Amino acid sequence: MSSKTNIKPATSSLLTTGVLLSGLLGSLSATASTDINKQDPRMGGATTVKQNDRNAFSRPAANLPPMRQLDFKVGNSFFKAPWVMAPASTTARDGLGPLFNTNACQNCHIKDGRGVVPAINHELAAGTEAAVSLFLRLSRPAETEEEKQQQAKFGPLNDPIYGGQLQNFATTRITPEGEMRLSYSTRTVNYPDGSTTELRVPHYELINLAYGKAADGLEISPRIAPQMIGLGLLELLKEDEILANADPEDKNGDGISGKANRVWDPITESTQLGRFGWKAGQSGLKQQNAGAFAGDMGLTSPLHAGTDCTDTQPCELSASGGEPEVTEKTLNHVTFYTQHLAVPAQRDHNHPDVEAGYGLFNQVGCQQCHTEKWVTGSAADRPELSDQKIRPFTDMLLHDMGEDLADHRPEFLADGREWRTAPLWGMSLNKVVTGQENYLHDGRARTIEEAILWHGGEAEQIKQNFMQLSAQERKQMLHFLESI
Repeated sequence: MSSKTNIKPATSSLLTTGVLLSGLLGSLSATASTDINKQDPRMGGATTVKQNDRNAFSRPAANLPPMRQLDFKVGNSFFKAPWVMAPASTTARDGLGPLFNTNACQNCHIKDGRGVVPAINHELAAGTEAAVSLFLRLSRPAETEEEKQQQAKFGPLNDPIYGGQLQNFATTRITPEGEMRLSYSTRTVNYPDGSTTELRVPHYELINLAYGKAADGLEISPRIAPQMIGLGLLELLKEDEILANADPEDKNGDGISGKANRVWDPITESTQLGRFGWKAGQSGLKQQNAGAFAGDMGLTSPLHAGTDCTDTQPCELSASGGEPEVTEKTLNHVTFYTQHLAVPAQRDHNHPDVEAGYGLFNQVGCQQCHTEKWVTGSAADRPELSDQKIRPFTDMLLHDMGEDLADHRPEFLADGREWRTAPLWGMSLNKVVTGQENYLHDGRARTIEEAILWHGGEAEQIKQNFMQLSAQERKQMLHFLESI
C-alpha cells in the first residue's frame, strides 16, 4: 500500500471565505486577552498532574488514593515487564507467542506514549529496522453480501494464512510471518502567502512472507501505538452525549458528518459503541487490552481463547503458558492501570500567543471534530474518574479524512476513508517522552503542522482555512496545540 498527497488549491468560494475569515481573525489579536480565550489547564479535571518530563505520561491520576495506587503499580508491572516463552519459571508471565510483534506492552507504548517509527536503513534486507510499535493490520475484502454483513457486525475478515496482523517475530521452532518494508517520498505544500513545507509520504509492502501468498486484494493498514493517557476518562463519556454530535447524513449541511462505530463486544456478546483504536474498533479498555495481548504478543486471555495463528502455521509446536495465559486477574490489573494514567496539565495557557492560537483553533473550525469540553459519567468502581470536567479535544466519532489518509480497509462500520477523531491532549509532550514526533495513525507526520496539512475529506475546508492564515497566526495556533 502506498499513500499520496493531492492538496488542491482553494476554490473561488474558499477565497471569499478566506477574505471573510481573514477579517474575522484579524481582530483576534486585540481580543486575545479576553475571557473567551481563557483555558482551564486541568485537562483531565481532578486527575490532572503537573509534569512535563519523560515520565509525563506514566503518572497515576492525581486524585487516586494511596491504596488504589498500589493496584496501579501492580498493573504497571504487568504492562512494563517482558513476557517469556513457556515453559518458564516465571509462570505469571509465560506463554509468549508463537507469533508476536513484541514481548511487552511498554515496547509499543513507549513510556506510555506513542510508538516510534522505525528508522530507514537500506542496507538491511527489509529496508528498515525491525518494526515494533508500528505494525500492519491485515484483512481480505468481503466478497458476498453475507460476508459484508459479517464484517459489519464482527469486524474485518482475517487473511486465511496471515490472520489479522503481520507478526514479524516468533518463538523457537516457529518462523516469523514476514517483514514490513517502509519507504518514504516527499511532497511540497505551498501556502497562499508563498511559504512552503514538506510532507513525508509513506509506502508499505510485505516482503519475505514465510507461509505463502496472502489473499488476493489483501487490505493493509499501518497502525502506530497511541499514547495511553486519559483513556479511563474517555471510557466514561456518556454514550448519548457522544451520539448527540453524530450527523452521518450531514443534515445540518456544515460538511462535517461524524458517525459512531458499532463493534462486537466479547464481554456482553453484543454490539456496542466503539470508543478505542484508530477506527474506534473496541468498545472498552479491557477489550482493547485483551485484543493487544492476543494480536501483539500471542497471549490468550478470558476474552481471546485463541491468538492470531491460523491453521496453516505450525503454532502447536510452541508450548502454552496456561489456559488462559493472561488470567482474568492479570487482565483486570492491566485494565486498571490503563484506566488511571493521568493527563498532564496544559502548559503556558496564559501566554498571549497560546490564547490567540486557541481562538484561531476554534475560528478555523478544528473544534467541529476536536470537541474540547466533556464531563465524564459516573462509575462506582472508578470514583476518581467520575464526574470530571475534561478537555480531550475529540468527539469520539468517525470522520472521512480524505483519500490521502485512506487505508481502504473497513473495520465494522468504519469505511476505508474514516478514522476516529484522535484526542489532542498531551500530543506535543510525546517528543519529550519518546524522543520522536510522529502524528496520525501511521506516524507519517513529523510535526503538528504536517498532521494538519494531511487532513482532507470532511476536514478539507478546515485545512484550507488554516492555510489562509498569516505566518504569524499559524505560529500562534501551533503554539496553542503545543501547549495542550
